[in-house]
Amino acid sequence: MRFKFIIIAIIVLFTISFRGFQEIKLKIPEGWPAPQEIYRKEILSTQKIHLGRVLFYDPILSLDSTISCASCHSPYTAFTHVDHALSHGIQDKIGTRNAPALQNLAWQPAFMWDGVIPHLDMQSIFPITHPDEMGETLEGVMKKLDRSPRYKRLFYAAYQDSIATGARMLKSLSQFMLTLISANAKYDKIMRKEIEFTEQENRGYLLYKQNCSSCHNEPLFSNYAYENNGLPVDSLLNDKGRFKVTQNPLDAYKFKVPSLRNIEFSYPYMHDGRFKTIPQVLIHYTTGIQESPTLSNKLNKVIVLSSKDKVDLTAFLLTLTDRNFFFDTLHTFPKELLQPF
Repeated sequence: MRFKFIIIAIIVLFTISFRGFQEIKLKIPEGWPAPQEIYRKEILSTQKIHLGRVLFYDPILSLDSTISCASCHSPYTAFTHVDHALSHGIQDKIGTRNAPALQNLAWQPAFMWDGVIPHLDMQSIFPITHPDEMGETLEGVMKKLDRSPRYKRLFYAAYQDSIATGARMLKSLSQFMLTLISANAKYDKIMRKEIEFTEQENRGYLLYKQNCSSCHNEPLFSNYAYENNGLPVDSLLNDKGRFKVTQNPLDAYKFKVPSLRNIEFSYPYMHDGRFKTIPQVLIHYTTGIQESPTLSNKLNKVIVLSSKDKVDLTAFLLTLTDRNFFFDTLHTFPKELLQPF
Protein backbone atom coordinates (compact mmCIF):
# COMPACT_ATOMS: atom_id res chain seq x y z
CA MET A 1 0.00 0.00 0.00
CA ARG A 2 2.81 2.36 0.96
CA PHE A 3 4.70 1.48 -2.24
CA LYS A 4 1.57 2.23 -4.30
CA PHE A 5 1.26 5.63 -2.60
CA ILE A 6 4.91 6.44 -3.37
CA ILE A 7 4.43 5.54 -7.06
CA ILE A 8 1.32 7.76 -7.27
CA ALA A 9 3.19 10.62 -5.59
CA ILE A 10 6.07 10.31 -8.04
CA ILE A 11 3.65 10.37 -10.99
CA VAL A 12 1.91 13.48 -9.61
CA LEU A 13 5.21 15.29 -9.02
CA PHE A 14 6.44 14.37 -12.50
CA THR A 15 3.20 15.64 -14.04
CA ILE A 16 3.42 18.94 -12.16
CA SER A 17 7.07 19.32 -13.14
CA PHE A 18 6.33 18.46 -16.77
CA ARG A 19 3.41 20.88 -16.94
CA GLY A 20 5.47 23.61 -15.31
CA PHE A 21 8.13 23.20 -18.00
CA GLN A 22 5.58 22.94 -20.75
CA GLU A 23 3.27 25.88 -20.14
CA ILE A 24 4.40 29.47 -20.63
CA LYS A 25 2.65 32.82 -20.74
CA LEU A 26 2.47 35.25 -23.62
CA LYS A 27 5.00 38.01 -22.98
CA ILE A 28 3.31 41.41 -22.91
CA PRO A 29 5.77 44.32 -23.20
CA GLU A 30 5.62 46.91 -20.46
CA GLY A 31 3.24 49.75 -21.22
CA TRP A 32 1.50 47.95 -24.09
CA PRO A 33 -2.27 47.44 -24.28
CA ALA A 34 -3.66 44.00 -23.52
CA PRO A 35 -3.66 41.57 -26.47
CA GLN A 36 -6.90 40.39 -28.03
CA GLU A 37 -8.80 38.47 -25.36
CA ILE A 38 -8.76 35.20 -27.32
CA TYR A 39 -4.94 35.23 -27.24
CA ARG A 40 -4.65 36.67 -23.72
CA LYS A 41 -6.19 33.43 -22.44
CA GLU A 42 -4.10 31.18 -24.71
CA ILE A 43 -2.00 28.60 -22.85
CA LEU A 44 1.29 28.34 -24.73
CA SER A 45 3.61 25.38 -24.46
CA THR A 46 7.27 25.16 -25.35
CA GLN A 47 6.68 21.89 -27.19
CA LYS A 48 3.85 23.23 -29.35
CA ILE A 49 5.83 26.38 -30.10
CA HIS A 50 8.82 24.30 -31.15
CA LEU A 51 6.67 22.08 -33.36
CA GLY A 52 5.17 25.20 -34.95
CA ARG A 53 8.62 26.66 -35.55
CA VAL A 54 9.81 23.51 -37.33
CA LEU A 55 6.64 23.42 -39.44
CA PHE A 56 7.03 27.12 -40.30
CA TYR A 57 10.42 26.53 -41.91
CA ASP A 58 9.67 23.15 -43.51
CA PRO A 59 8.66 23.14 -47.21
CA ILE A 60 6.91 19.82 -46.56
CA LEU A 61 3.73 21.90 -46.14
CA SER A 62 3.68 22.70 -49.87
CA LEU A 63 2.54 20.37 -52.64
CA ASP A 64 6.00 19.86 -54.15
CA SER A 65 8.02 20.55 -50.98
CA THR A 66 9.59 23.72 -52.42
CA ILE A 67 7.82 26.47 -50.46
CA SER A 68 7.72 26.98 -46.70
CA CYS A 69 6.00 29.68 -44.64
CA ALA A 70 9.44 31.28 -44.27
CA SER A 71 9.77 31.55 -48.05
CA CYS A 72 7.48 34.57 -47.88
CA HIS A 73 8.07 35.43 -44.22
CA SER A 74 11.79 35.68 -43.54
CA PRO A 75 12.85 36.41 -39.95
CA TYR A 76 15.52 38.81 -41.22
CA THR A 77 12.95 41.14 -42.79
CA ALA A 78 10.30 41.24 -40.05
CA PHE A 79 8.86 37.96 -41.33
CA THR A 80 7.96 39.23 -44.78
CA HIS A 81 9.72 39.12 -48.16
CA VAL A 82 11.66 41.87 -49.93
CA ASP A 83 12.64 40.40 -53.29
CA HIS A 84 9.31 40.80 -55.08
CA ALA A 85 6.12 42.83 -54.84
CA LEU A 86 3.64 39.94 -54.74
CA SER A 87 3.94 36.61 -52.97
CA HIS A 88 5.44 33.74 -54.98
CA GLY A 89 4.40 30.13 -54.64
CA ILE A 90 4.99 26.67 -56.07
CA GLN A 91 5.95 26.30 -59.73
CA ASP A 92 6.83 30.03 -59.88
CA LYS A 93 3.21 31.03 -59.49
CA ILE A 94 2.54 34.61 -58.44
CA GLY A 95 -0.06 35.65 -55.89
CA THR A 96 -2.16 38.80 -55.84
CA ARG A 97 -0.88 40.55 -52.70
CA ASN A 98 2.29 41.48 -50.88
CA ALA A 99 3.07 39.18 -47.94
CA PRO A 100 2.34 41.05 -44.68
CA ALA A 101 4.95 41.22 -41.93
CA LEU A 102 4.32 38.76 -39.09
CA GLN A 103 4.84 40.57 -35.80
CA ASN A 104 2.80 41.31 -32.67
CA LEU A 105 -0.02 39.12 -33.96
CA ALA A 106 -1.72 38.70 -30.58
CA TRP A 107 -2.84 42.33 -30.81
CA GLN A 108 -4.50 41.94 -34.19
CA PRO A 109 -8.26 41.30 -34.36
CA ALA A 110 -8.10 39.69 -37.83
CA PHE A 111 -5.56 38.64 -40.46
CA MET A 112 -4.74 39.12 -44.12
CA TRP A 113 -4.92 42.51 -45.85
CA ASP A 114 -8.72 42.32 -45.95
CA GLY A 115 -9.30 40.75 -42.52
CA VAL A 116 -10.89 37.62 -43.96
CA ILE A 117 -9.28 35.37 -41.30
CA PRO A 118 -10.74 36.03 -37.81
CA HIS A 119 -8.40 33.83 -35.73
CA LEU A 120 -4.71 33.04 -35.93
CA ASP A 121 -5.40 29.30 -35.61
CA MET A 122 -7.10 29.49 -39.02
CA GLN A 123 -4.63 31.77 -40.77
CA SER A 124 -2.23 29.11 -42.05
CA ILE A 125 -4.99 27.27 -43.91
CA PHE A 126 -5.10 29.97 -46.57
CA PRO A 127 -1.48 29.86 -47.82
CA ILE A 128 -1.23 26.08 -47.45
CA THR A 129 -4.29 25.44 -49.63
CA HIS A 130 -4.07 28.42 -52.00
CA PRO A 131 -3.25 27.14 -55.53
CA ASP A 132 -0.82 30.01 -56.17
CA GLU A 133 1.01 29.65 -52.86
CA MET A 134 1.62 26.21 -51.32
CA GLY A 135 -1.06 24.44 -53.37
CA GLU A 136 -1.58 21.59 -50.88
CA THR A 137 -4.52 20.10 -49.03
CA LEU A 138 -4.67 19.54 -45.29
CA GLU A 139 -5.16 15.83 -45.99
CA GLY A 140 -2.02 15.78 -48.14
CA VAL A 141 0.03 17.54 -45.47
CA MET A 142 -1.18 15.16 -42.75
CA LYS A 143 -0.18 12.12 -44.79
CA LYS A 144 3.34 13.47 -45.21
CA LEU A 145 3.67 14.41 -41.56
CA ASP A 146 2.40 11.01 -40.41
CA ARG A 147 5.09 9.30 -42.49
CA SER A 148 7.85 11.36 -40.89
CA PRO A 149 9.71 10.01 -37.82
CA ARG A 150 10.70 13.61 -36.98
CA TYR A 151 7.11 14.77 -36.78
CA LYS A 152 5.97 11.68 -34.90
CA ARG A 153 8.44 12.69 -32.18
CA LEU A 154 7.46 16.36 -32.28
CA PHE A 155 3.71 15.74 -32.21
CA TYR A 156 4.12 13.29 -29.35
CA ALA A 157 6.14 15.82 -27.37
CA ALA A 158 3.54 18.53 -27.98
CA TYR A 159 0.31 16.51 -27.63
CA GLN A 160 1.33 13.22 -25.98
CA ASP A 161 0.10 11.57 -29.17
CA SER A 162 2.16 11.05 -32.33
CA ILE A 163 -0.78 11.37 -34.74
CA ALA A 164 -0.65 14.52 -36.87
CA THR A 165 -3.99 16.26 -37.30
CA GLY A 166 -4.93 19.48 -39.05
CA ALA A 167 -6.08 21.07 -35.79
CA ARG A 168 -2.82 20.24 -34.02
CA MET A 169 -0.67 21.47 -36.90
CA LEU A 170 -2.58 24.76 -37.15
CA LYS A 171 -2.53 25.29 -33.38
CA SER A 172 1.24 24.76 -33.26
CA LEU A 173 1.88 27.19 -36.12
CA SER A 174 -0.37 29.69 -34.35
CA GLN A 175 1.47 29.32 -31.05
CA PHE A 176 4.82 29.86 -32.75
CA MET A 177 3.54 32.99 -34.50
CA LEU A 178 2.18 34.38 -31.21
CA THR A 179 5.77 34.47 -29.93
CA LEU A 180 6.83 36.81 -32.76
CA ILE A 181 6.78 39.93 -30.60
CA SER A 182 8.84 42.93 -31.70
CA ALA A 183 9.24 45.39 -28.83
CA ASN A 184 12.93 46.21 -28.45
CA ALA A 185 13.67 48.81 -31.11
CA LYS A 186 15.48 52.05 -30.32
CA TYR A 187 12.04 53.65 -29.97
CA ASP A 188 11.15 51.15 -27.22
CA LYS A 189 14.38 51.80 -25.36
CA ILE A 190 13.63 55.52 -25.51
CA MET A 191 10.11 54.97 -24.17
CA ARG A 192 11.68 52.97 -21.33
CA LYS A 193 13.97 55.98 -20.73
CA GLU A 194 17.12 53.93 -21.36
CA ILE A 195 18.36 56.25 -24.12
CA GLU A 196 17.15 59.39 -25.94
CA PHE A 197 16.21 60.46 -29.46
CA THR A 198 18.69 62.49 -31.45
CA GLU A 199 17.47 65.99 -32.32
CA GLN A 200 16.63 64.82 -35.85
CA GLU A 201 14.76 61.75 -34.61
CA ASN A 202 12.81 63.88 -32.17
CA ARG A 203 11.76 66.27 -34.95
CA GLY A 204 10.68 63.22 -36.94
CA TYR A 205 8.74 61.91 -33.95
CA LEU A 206 6.79 65.16 -33.75
CA LEU A 207 6.07 64.99 -37.50
CA TYR A 208 4.89 61.40 -37.09
CA LYS A 209 2.49 62.42 -34.32
CA GLN A 210 1.14 65.27 -36.43
CA ASN A 211 0.71 63.35 -39.68
CA CYS A 212 0.75 59.58 -39.17
CA SER A 213 -0.42 58.65 -35.69
CA SER A 214 -4.16 58.73 -36.40
CA CYS A 215 -3.79 55.40 -38.25
CA HIS A 216 -0.41 54.19 -36.98
CA ASN A 217 -1.04 54.35 -33.24
CA GLU A 218 1.73 53.86 -30.68
CA PRO A 219 3.05 51.50 -29.44
CA LEU A 220 1.95 48.97 -32.09
CA PHE A 221 2.10 51.62 -34.82
CA SER A 222 -1.20 50.49 -36.33
CA ASN A 223 -4.84 50.68 -35.36
CA TYR A 224 -5.43 47.52 -37.45
CA ALA A 225 -8.49 49.17 -38.97
CA TYR A 226 -9.30 49.08 -42.69
CA GLU A 227 -8.64 52.27 -44.62
CA ASN A 228 -8.55 53.46 -48.21
CA ASN A 229 -5.27 55.38 -48.28
CA GLY A 230 -5.75 56.93 -51.69
CA LEU A 231 -3.73 54.56 -53.85
CA PRO A 232 -4.51 54.67 -57.58
CA VAL A 233 -6.29 51.41 -58.41
CA ASP A 234 -4.09 48.81 -60.09
CA SER A 235 -6.04 48.10 -63.28
CA LEU A 236 -4.57 44.58 -63.56
CA LEU A 237 -5.30 43.38 -60.03
CA ASN A 238 -8.30 45.64 -59.33
CA ASP A 239 -8.14 44.44 -55.73
CA LYS A 240 -11.12 45.85 -53.81
CA GLY A 241 -9.73 44.82 -50.44
CA ARG A 242 -12.18 44.63 -47.54
CA PHE A 243 -15.12 44.73 -49.98
CA LYS A 244 -14.33 41.11 -50.94
CA VAL A 245 -15.15 40.10 -47.37
CA THR A 246 -18.11 42.31 -46.50
CA GLN A 247 -19.60 43.01 -49.95
CA ASN A 248 -20.28 46.48 -48.55
CA PRO A 249 -19.57 49.23 -51.14
CA LEU A 250 -18.35 51.45 -48.30
CA ASP A 251 -15.44 49.01 -47.82
CA ALA A 252 -14.21 49.18 -51.42
CA TYR A 253 -10.44 49.56 -51.71
CA LYS A 254 -9.92 49.49 -47.96
CA PHE A 255 -7.02 47.45 -46.60
CA LYS A 256 -5.73 46.75 -43.10
CA VAL A 257 -3.40 49.44 -41.80
CA PRO A 258 0.06 47.81 -41.52
CA SER A 259 2.37 48.46 -38.61
CA LEU A 260 5.27 50.85 -39.11
CA ARG A 261 7.46 48.70 -36.89
CA ASN A 262 10.52 47.41 -38.74
CA ILE A 263 9.52 49.44 -41.80
CA GLU A 264 13.21 49.82 -42.67
CA PHE A 265 13.35 46.12 -43.60
CA SER A 266 9.75 45.22 -44.48
CA TYR A 267 9.63 46.69 -47.99
CA PRO A 268 8.07 46.64 -50.54
CA TYR A 269 5.13 48.59 -49.16
CA MET A 270 1.34 48.58 -49.60
CA HIS A 271 -0.96 45.61 -50.19
CA ASP A 272 0.43 45.15 -53.70
CA GLY A 273 4.06 46.00 -52.93
CA ARG A 274 4.07 48.91 -55.38
CA PHE A 275 6.52 51.08 -53.41
CA LYS A 276 10.08 49.91 -52.82
CA THR A 277 11.34 52.75 -50.62
CA ILE A 278 10.18 54.93 -47.73
CA PRO A 279 10.68 58.13 -49.83
CA GLN A 280 8.23 56.73 -52.41
CA VAL A 281 5.68 56.18 -49.64
CA LEU A 282 6.12 59.74 -48.38
CA ILE A 283 5.70 61.12 -51.91
CA HIS A 284 2.41 59.23 -52.16
CA TYR A 285 1.06 60.71 -48.93
CA THR A 286 2.08 64.25 -49.82
CA THR A 287 1.28 64.44 -53.54
CA GLY A 288 -0.21 61.12 -54.68
CA ILE A 289 -3.50 60.73 -52.81
CA GLN A 290 -6.37 59.85 -55.16
CA GLU A 291 -9.85 61.06 -54.25
CA SER A 292 -12.54 58.37 -54.08
CA PRO A 293 -15.87 57.79 -52.29
CA THR A 294 -14.23 55.56 -49.67
CA LEU A 295 -11.04 57.57 -49.08
CA SER A 296 -10.16 57.62 -45.39
CA ASN A 297 -11.42 60.79 -43.72
CA LYS A 298 -8.05 60.95 -41.98
CA LEU A 299 -6.56 61.91 -45.34
CA ASN A 300 -8.94 64.76 -46.09
CA LYS A 301 -6.32 67.21 -44.87
CA VAL A 302 -3.36 67.56 -47.23
CA ILE A 303 -0.08 66.40 -45.67
CA VAL A 304 2.66 68.97 -46.24
CA LEU A 305 6.25 67.87 -45.72
CA SER A 306 9.36 69.69 -46.86
CA SER A 307 12.40 67.75 -48.08
CA LYS A 308 13.94 68.26 -44.64
CA ASP A 309 10.75 67.07 -42.93
CA LYS A 310 10.83 63.87 -44.97
CA VAL A 311 14.43 63.19 -43.93
CA ASP A 312 13.58 63.86 -40.27
CA LEU A 313 10.48 61.66 -40.41
CA THR A 314 12.49 58.86 -42.01
CA ALA A 315 15.08 59.18 -39.23
CA PHE A 316 12.31 58.56 -36.70
CA LEU A 317 10.90 55.62 -38.66
CA LEU A 318 14.33 53.98 -38.54
CA THR A 319 14.12 53.99 -34.73
CA LEU A 320 11.35 51.39 -35.11
CA THR A 321 13.83 48.76 -36.35
CA ASP A 322 14.19 45.91 -33.86
CA ARG A 323 17.32 43.99 -34.79
CA ASN A 324 17.03 41.77 -31.73
CA PHE A 325 13.75 40.54 -33.17
CA PHE A 326 15.37 39.64 -36.49
CA PHE A 327 18.12 37.54 -34.94
CA ASP A 328 16.32 36.00 -31.96
CA THR A 329 17.42 32.37 -32.07
CA LEU A 330 14.01 31.30 -30.76
CA HIS A 331 12.53 32.46 -34.07
CA THR A 332 15.14 31.51 -36.66
CA PHE A 333 15.60 28.37 -38.74
CA PRO A 334 15.66 25.27 -36.48
CA LYS A 335 18.81 23.17 -36.87
CA GLU A 336 16.61 20.12 -36.43
CA LEU A 337 15.58 20.45 -40.09
CA LEU A 338 19.19 19.91 -41.15
CA GLN A 339 18.90 16.34 -39.93
CA PRO A 340 17.51 13.78 -42.44
CA PHE A 341 14.78 12.47 -40.14
